[in-house]
Amino acid sequence: MKCTEEEIYDTYTSKEIGTEKLLKWSKLLDYDFFRLYTQHLILYSPPVNIKEEAETKTQLPVFRKNIYTREIIDFMLELINTGVKTKAEIIKEYRIPKTTLYKWISKKPAKSSNENEDA
Repeated sequence: MKCTEEEIYDTYTSKEIGTEKLLKWSKLLDYDFFRLYTQHLILYSPPVNIKEEAETKTQLPVFRKNIYTREIIDFMLELINTGVKTKAEIIKEYRIPKTTLYKWISKKPAKSSNENEDA
């Protein structure tokens, strides 16, 4: 990175970081910081009115909210399994469709008591 320890600390404690610098850190640390940001956008994006979206045609790409990464699915299931949030809270807070959440739950096998003892 060709920078001093103080510059590294300043970057770490700053509220903002440029994309070029973030890309360098992602490569250096072998961690996708951009995925962290896009997952935040997926979870907290405001609801889209389908009629408004159809009326406002744009050259920009349309952001699809219904793309859930494995990390997001695992995070939601972990919140439920640990009792941090209920299914109803997940559905309301993150606006995940009920059928989608229940599909995730049915596909993810519950740990048996033997697996829990081995861990």
